Amino acid sequence: MSIVGLVLRPGTPADAAECGRICFEAFAALANKHGFPPDVPSPEAGVALVETLLTHPGFYGVVAELDRRIVGSNFLDERSTVVGVGPITIDPAVQNQGVGRLLMRDVMDRAAERRVPGIRLLQSGYHTRSFALYASLGFEFRETLACLQGPPIMRSVTGYTVREATDADLESCNDLCRSVHGVDRGGEVADALKQGTARVVEHDGRITGYATDLAFFAHAVGETTTEIRALIASAAAFGGPGILVPASNSQLLHWCLGNNLKVQQLMSLMSVGLYSEPTGAYLPSILY
Repeated sequence: MSIVGLVLRPGTPADAAECGRICFEAFAALANKHGFPPDVPSPEAGVALVETLLTHPGFYGVVAELDRRIVGSNFLDERSTVVGVGPITIDPAVQNQGVGRLLMRDVMDRAAERRVPGIRLLQSGYHTRSFALYASLGFEFRETLACLQGPPIMRSVTGYTVREATDADLESCNDLCRSVHGVDRGGEVADALKQGTARVVEHDGRITGYATDLAFFAHAVGETTTEIRALIASAAAFGGPGILVPASNSQLLHWCLGNNLKVQQLMSLMSVGLYSEPTGAYLPSILY
């Protein structure tokens, strides 16, 4: 497949302003059409997000130009063993012309060249066209996620202590993630440690859960649902559109709803390649 006049090239920091504008406008147009709040709340937020991705060495970015005008971009989070796709955004003026498929094939080719074992992504449940696109590219549906937002709960769970993570906790967090998911997300944990957002849960004298933050772009892992409850209950706020709770974890979902968190939207976790059913509890990030 090709589009006359379309060129794909690596993204650079100089692309942040235009790609960020498109990122905001694409999410806003889609969300408004379906009556949902946009994942990216403002043009400034879109620019800040894209600039972060374009300047971070752990992300691969690709930009689409049509007749020398930027019309979209896509990203691949390469910080850990399994890679995550997104955000992929196309200028609303040129959507449904095949640009998104080409941007997806580019990052999938990049993953194949690097011989990564698996690729994952999340997509908004109301965006049926993107679900069909990803399925046609070989992605398999894995889980429905409820994006939850609301007031902080601010209480403790008996027997479980939540504290700020330190560099010395990195290997324990990686071991825990491997035990639950089969792979670690050490690159993301290392970033969260630098940013000061990482938290761990201690139970019976050892680390049994952690979170890079309680936010849309963060993930959490626990041996059981209780660790995830402790992390959520201790959070001062839920960043961005909210946290992503697996709908299949009815115990956790019911507890969140009982503590005044509200469902903002439903999302689908999809994957290609390596995927192991989690053996513990978790919250994915918007990337996976």
